[in-house]
Amino acid sequence: MTIPTLSLLDDLSAQKMSALFDSLSDPTRIKILSVLMDGEANVGDLAEELRISPSAISHQLRGLKDKHVIRTRKQGKQVFVALEDDHIRELFERGLEHIKHE
Repeated sequence: MTIPTLSLLDDLSAQKMSALFDSLSDPTRIKILSVLMDGEANVGDLAEELRISPSAISHQLRGLKDKHVIRTRKQGKQVFVALEDDHIRELFERGLEHIKHE
């Protein structure tokens, strides 16, 4: 039986992975993602759902957008937010499965 060889991540990949997981290390950001699992939402709706101010939501969204976890679009004065792609959805779902498995 051959044991698969694990390869060490290069420094840049390790830094990017660390930044991604760091962006997910806040309970408020996780709650934002949980709302976005159902689809796109505007900042006002997120603030209302999480019961925090729109400026606090915007602050949290900046960190998620910088790490390509979410994407935003403007329609008039409203800003809409969605998960960046299916990789983020899968990462969220796998994390949830992991904590429920404990």
